[in-house]
Amino acid sequence: MVRKGERVSTAHFAVYRDARGGKRRQIGVSAGKRAGKSVTRNRMKRLLREFYRLNKEAFPQGTRTAIVVRKTPENPVLDAVRKELLPALVKRWGEWDKA
Repeated sequence: MVRKGERVSTAHFAVYRDARGGKRRQIGVSAGKRAGKSVTRNRMKRLLREFYRLNKEAFPQGTRTAIVVRKTPENPVLDAVRKELLPALVKRWGEWDKA
């Protein structure tokens, strides 16, 4: 997916996406050691999974998406993650249906 798909980067995250077809959405979350100690990495992964759960419409059906934590934000809360990722996703891949 990293080689074939499209990418968008923010200060703290990299998002990779490719189209697979079908109706399933797949998401993967990754946080390497440079994102902090295990407690911090796991918190970021939980926040990103919650971001996905609340914003599924930003991830079209038939795509695979990987969100990689590059650097942990100073304020790792859901609102800060949403404010950073949603505008980047919309700017790169356009608006989505909020049905």
